[in-house]
Amino acid sequence: MPRTLLFLMILTLGWSCTDNLVVSQYQSTTRGSWNKDDIIAFTFSEIDTLEHYNVFLNVRNDESYPFSNLFLITELDFPNGQTVRDTLEYEMALPDGQWLGKGFGSIKENKLWYKENIVFPVNGVYTLSISHAMRRNGSVEGIAELPGITDVGFEIEKRN
Repeated sequence: MPRTLLFLMILTLGWSCTDNLVVSQYQSTTRGSWNKDDIIAFTFSEIDTLEHYNVFLNVRNDESYPFSNLFLITELDFPNGQTVRDTLEYEMALPDGQWLGKGFGSIKENKLWYKENIVFPVNGVYTLSISHAMRRNGSVEGIAELPGITDVGFEIEKRN
């Protein structure tokens, strides 16, 4: 009986952690690298225009990722034609080289803040586009193939 009770408690905690999750989508990169011209786009539409949300970008990397940071360019297109464009920088590793993010083995998943306490004011289809903007120091040209990024995604959660 105690094992059954413990199992039910763990199962309930697992479900309660995802109660606020509204949207979660991922796309894999090609062969574990992200081409600078590959824009990863997601669409979503089932959003309550009266709710407040937190939006996260999710990036999975493996040990072949050669940098401690990641620059991303995002565009959020609203159904009414408005576009919000951001250039973002995220830390991917500690100064000693230890990867940030969660996961066992060689893949780490980073849940990165994108928008906090946002309201989606218009009903309709939204599009979130993400591209990388990594460059080597002193170089104007972007890195053509960014190794080590295996998947890119996003999540929308209801704000408590």
